[in-house]
Amino acid sequence: MEINLISDTVTKPSAGMLNAMMSAEVGDDVFKADPTVNALEEKAAALFGTEAALYFPSGTMTNQTAIKLHTQPGDQLICDKYAHVYNYEGGGVSFNSGVSCKLVDGHRGMMTAEQVEAAINPPDFYHSPLTSLVCIENTTNKGGGACWDFKELKRIKEVCERHGLRYHLDGARLWNALVAKNESPEQYGALFDSISICLSKGLGCPVGSVLVGNQDLIDRAMRVRKVFGGGMRQAGFLAAAGIYALDNHTERLAEDHRKAKEIGAVLQSLPIISKVEPIETNIVIFELEEAKMPADDFVNYLKDQNVHLIGMGQGKLRIVTHLDYSDEEHDVFLSILKNL
Repeated sequence: MEINLISDTVTKPSAGMLNAMMSAEVGDDVFKADPTVNALEEKAAALFGTEAALYFPSGTMTNQTAIKLHTQPGDQLICDKYAHVYNYEGGGVSFNSGVSCKLVDGHRGMMTAEQVEAAINPPDFYHSPLTSLVCIENTTNKGGGACWDFKELKRIKEVCERHGLRYHLDGARLWNALVAKNESPEQYGALFDSISICLSKGLGCPVGSVLVGNQDLIDRAMRVRKVFGGGMRQAGFLAAAGIYALDNHTERLAEDHRKAKEIGAVLQSLPIISKVEPIETNIVIFELEEAKMPADDFVNYLKDQNVHLIGMGQGKLRIVTHLDYSDEEHDVFLSILKNL
């Protein structure tokens, strides 16, 4: 038995998802003639209460497109120091848009409205970059799957409105937050100027993200997606997986959250573990007592037991539960941890 807890991106399509993919009606999406892609976009827009949506090959491309649309070269966006758009998108903010990042020292990837306001550059001071965008990530990957307080998100929105800033949500694992906090997509659709929704993480799709926003934004996103090389042809085979996932794989995310918390409880009981970050969703981030067992030794020991996880640097390790992590695998993994 091989237990892969590296990420929730390692999942493979279920039998039901494969059937939906193979029976999809398709066309050429570059000409907007793929009925299944169109149906996915309509479904996503309806869920979030926005005017339109656009299907993308990846979450990174979706985020990068939104940043391109909301900024001009030389501008600056505000994000937390843990933000995915800054840490894990290959420097795309500067490469694709000519934009810099003002990093905020938040808590587990989450910043306050006061911190955002303090980070805004004076618009009439031409020596500093013009602040034009605030980027939020929910849940926070590097913050251990933490969920934002929606009230704080609304307070940041007020800051954006006062200062004429755009507001983008990297919702790579937004579905996890919605389930954990009992929130609705419509709440987020009404708050943000654009939202990137990933389908290939917790929802178990093989490929794809969706950008939602108003019609003008999505019309302009079509051009940027083309420039970035994101135009796909008979993409309905992939979009069908997204429709299936939205219909069948959202509520079950609570199972992943439960398993992550159970793993965290066992880790807390081990003398070799120095810290386990609070667990709200499907990500477990923890640190070891290096004097008792170096992180590399721990990873290699688990690898010998056919359990795979990754390090995040600075002595932190990460476990991510997901659709393909079965109850049987969960019991085996807990047993392996308890016998360390």
